[in-house]
Amino acid sequence: MQDDRPAEPRRRASLAAAAGLAAGWVLPRSPAWAASDSKQRLTIAAYPAVDKVIKAALPAFKAQHPNVEVEVISREFADHHTAMTTALTTASNLPNLMTLEVDYLGRFARGIGLENLTQPPYNAVQYRDRFVPYAFDQATDKTGAVLAIPTDIGAGTLLYRADLLAKAGVSEAELTSSWDSYVAAGLRVRAATGAYLLPNARDIKDIMIRTGIEPGEGLFYDKQSKALINTRRFHRAFELSLKVRQNKLDAKVRPWSSDWAEGFRRGAISTQMAGAWMAGHLNNWLAPSTRGLWRSAQLPEGAYAASGGTFYAIPRRSAPELKPLAWEFIRMMTLSRELQLGAFKALDAFPALLETYDDPFFEQPIEFLGGQPGRLLWREAARRIRAVQVHKQDHFASEVVNTELDKVLDQGKPIDAALADAQRLIQSRAMR
Repeated sequence: MQDDRPAEPRRRASLAAAAGLAAGWVLPRSPAWAASDSKQRLTIAAYPAVDKVIKAALPAFKAQHPNVEVEVISREFADHHTAMTTALTTASNLPNLMTLEVDYLGRFARGIGLENLTQPPYNAVQYRDRFVPYAFDQATDKTGAVLAIPTDIGAGTLLYRADLLAKAGVSEAELTSSWDSYVAAGLRVRAATGAYLLPNARDIKDIMIRTGIEPGEGLFYDKQSKALINTRRFHRAFELSLKVRQNKLDAKVRPWSSDWAEGFRRGAISTQMAGAWMAGHLNNWLAPSTRGLWRSAQLPEGAYAASGGTFYAIPRRSAPELKPLAWEFIRMMTLSRELQLGAFKALDAFPALLETYDDPFFEQPIEFLGGQPGRLLWREAARRIRAVQVHKQDHFASEVVNTELDKVLDQGKPIDAALADAQRLIQSRAMR
């Protein structure tokens, strides 16, 4: 039966239905944690829109723990992670449970104070095979300690305007067969339509440095914390980014800016590489007037990379007596098929839980993508992405690389010099 209700009520209903189904979901407690949970208060720190998923699931948790009061502390994305950094560093105002975006995971996971979920009574490794391998491995440090559990992921995809490509006579295969063909296709689209290939030349660098990584290595450091910047992977990413800028194929706008959003609305940007969640953002609030004009494809040159993803973690120095409840909540949110699918249907939170991947929802056409069943592409990508080792200095390294790329793009600094300078600076911070 077709649901003709407005989108937002329908989305709330999806979450509510999932929470209702999950109300009977129970995993046996560890015998070590059989104590009463009466009159206890659990605090959970989150950011949008993970906070909506959590709040919708509270009735299910309450059904199992009727005497526990749960407070969800919600802050905007950047404010949340700043607050969590301060809380973990100072051991003050610590929540019992926190959500973390993958780009911050390395900083928090290395030595700042997340609970080791590998050891008893958590034994998180027993759940490894139930998750997308790369996501679970992202939260596993080089000693094998599991420090967080994934809930949603950002399988990388290339979103493109089918109408603009058609006007330029460019096929999807020409757009995606290689990185060079991607840029060449952009030249034709620009000439025929006036539209830019992508919002910012940085975007191509962001994806390219996430491909061709050797097993066990990270974006910026290897297993021994040796910087990997002055390598062919970064050279090629800088070269293609410079080619994009020199050919005036990027709009020179920053992500999440008003100009960035307006470029999508006006059809001034023809492609966007991002996590699969981007299609939902475009559809729901960034550019709903372009519904039906977009399509999804795998990344150029057979690349598979991740962009974004959410994890649950327990602060090591949080109240010991509430860690059992925090772990119960994590298991419910990440191992419940119903809750994972409900968040996917309601908020485009692509699930990390593999047992959701046989659901017919993946095969449904997506109106925003002109009826294309894009979730099948994203599911394939999720299964093929390899883990990238996180490092506590990843955020710093990313800022250095972006600064040096800007010098190449805007000031004409030679690529070799930029990468050599970045290598030295990033290496100097490796062990701090």
